[in-house]
Amino acid sequence: MNATNNTATSPSTRIVITGMGWITPLGHDLETVWGGLQSGASGVDRTTHFDATTFPTTFSAEVKDFDPLTVVRHPELHEGIGLNTGYALGAAVQAWEQAGLEAHAELNPDRLGIYLGAGEGTLDFSPYVASNLAGWDADARKIDGLKWAQHATVTMDATRELEQEPNMALAHLALEFDARGPAYNCLTACAASTQAIGEAAAVLRRGDADVMLTGGCHTMIHPLGMTGFNRLTALSNRNDDPQTASRPFDDTRDGFVMGEGAGIIVLETEAHAKARGATILAEVAGYGSTADAYRITDIHPEGRGGAAAMRQALASAGVTPDDVDWVAAHGTSTKENDSIETRAIKAVFAPDDDVSKAPPVSSIKSMMGHLIAAAGVVQAITCVMAIRDGKIPPTANLKAPSAGLDLDYVPGTARDANVKVCLSNSFGFGGQNDTLVIRAHD
Repeated sequence: MNATNNTATSPSTRIVITGMGWITPLGHDLETVWGGLQSGASGVDRTTHFDATTFPTTFSAEVKDFDPLTVVRHPELHEGIGLNTGYALGAAVQAWEQAGLEAHAELNPDRLGIYLGAGEGTLDFSPYVASNLAGWDADARKIDGLKWAQHATVTMDATRELEQEPNMALAHLALEFDARGPAYNCLTACAASTQAIGEAAAVLRRGDADVMLTGGCHTMIHPLGMTGFNRLTALSNRNDDPQTASRPFDDTRDGFVMGEGAGIIVLETEAHAKARGATILAEVAGYGSTADAYRITDIHPEGRGGAAAMRQALASAGVTPDDVDWVAAHGTSTKENDSIETRAIKAVFAPDDDVSKAPPVSSIKSMMGHLIAAAGVVQAITCVMAIRDGKIPPTANLKAPSAGLDLDYVPGTARDANVKVCLSNSFGFGGQNDTLVIRAHD
């Protein structure tokens, strides 16, 4: 097969979505998850990945009953993978099949790229902690390296250790699909997969690839992950009612619900998709990325970075705030995020404080929890489904918004709407702000 030379493209080159897939706490395929989001279903329950009964938060939004080795074409290449990689493979197989790439014999593997926002894999917690305990010298009050190594050599597994690295999901996707083109992974916290999609579109516009697999995957439902967010007081402690614990914008919200999963989309230039007869699902029309430069864990109280990212995305898409039909909010259900994101949205869409000018806003984290690095891509896929069916998913569990949170948050029930342009927000620890504009393709 002859290699295709890099083809220079214009910054105005249209980037389209031709395939999508996700593995989430609400299910393992597009229609099941989308149906759950429309109905206000909950993917939250008691944590089973580890014994969380002594933790301040005993629940999470786990992926249930999914075995990636039953859906991949080459299971022998993926033995010993971590949960995050398994979720990415499952989502990618769906996206690959929907895009019809299996039948595209002319696809050049050197022009097939990957850009992920993937987090770390499953922490091999028990042997790690056991080795620390075995190596502890109580008299010296420090670790005896030799004793630690002797125990770790016996109990820790090299493959499991390797599969914890965030680059491994990319490696396994490359193996599965023989993708030899540009390969990137970013881990900008909760904004990672939104950034990956925006940057993957830029790779295509530069002419460095013909097709990009992009999105993200993550699981932090392990002892260290849950401990960290509990110590930050970021997780809900509503252990008596986990299904309604995620309450974005509600006055009684007390933190987010940890989720896990993956989403993958196939991106191409419009010309490439049309040339191979692909069905175009939607367009990645705009992207904005900013930093707050404020604090390590806090977003700027005025939402300046989030507002700037939204304005950038709108400008790059060539649309105005009046053109936006729905904002897929980051909407985590923490006191800080929801109030500041509301402030940022109002700065962009209702600068004169006339909230009737702002489009509907809702958060799918109310139903599937916060997928951390994978949160942005599942929002992007939801935007495409909203455009397809003319349906805005609700913010579940929202009964009474906090004072000053006065936007239309689509509480409780999905809404029929003529959705043509969506804006999707992702904001991460450290002040990363990334926004996509997803638009119907005409």
